[in-house]
Amino acid sequence: MKKKDVWIIKAFLLTFFITLIVSGVSNTISTYCNFYVLLIITILIILIGIIFDIIGTSVLTANEASFHAMASNKVKGSKEAIKLIKNSSNIASFCNDVIGDICGVVSGSMGAMISIYFSEVTNLSITITALIISSIISSLTVGFKALGKQYATKNSDKIVSIVGKLLSSFKREK
Repeated sequence: MKKKDVWIIKAFLLTFFITLIVSGVSNTISTYCNFYVLLIITILIILIGIIFDIIGTSVLTANEASFHAMASNKVKGSKEAIKLIKNSSNIASFCNDVIGDICGVVSGSMGAMISIYFSEVTNLSITITALIISSIISSLTVGFKALGKQYATKNSDKIVSIVGKLLSSFKREK
C-alpha cells in the first residue's frame, strides 16, 4: 500500500472518530443548554475551523530555512515547526479539510438546533429561520476563513513558530 493511500485511510478514520466525538459532545451539551449557550458553542466551533484553516495555510507557505536557523540556536518549537513544514501537505489536509469539514458539519447541525429554537420562540417558519441561520453560519465561516488565509500567508512563519512552540510544550523532556 502506498504512503498516499495510508494517509487517505487515516484521514477517513480520523474524520469519522473526531466527528463522532465532537458531534456527540456538542449535541449532548446543546440538549441541556439554552439558546445563548448553543449560540456560543456554535461560534466556538466556527472559530476552531477558522484557526485550523489558518494553521493549515501557514504550514504550506512558511519558510523552512528560517526554522533551521532557529533550531541551530535551540529555539523552543523550531524542530516541531520544521516537522510541520516538512509534512505540510498532510498537515494542511488535516487542518483545512478534516478539521475544517468537521467544524462545518457540526456548526451546520448546531445551526439546525438554533433554527428550531428560534422558530419556536419567534413563531417564524422553520424554513425561514433555517435559511437565515444557515446563511449566517456559512457567511461567517467563509468570510473569516478568507481573512484568515490572507493573514496566514502574510504571517506564516510567525504562526508556524507559535504552533511549534505550543506543540513543544506537550513534548516530554528527556
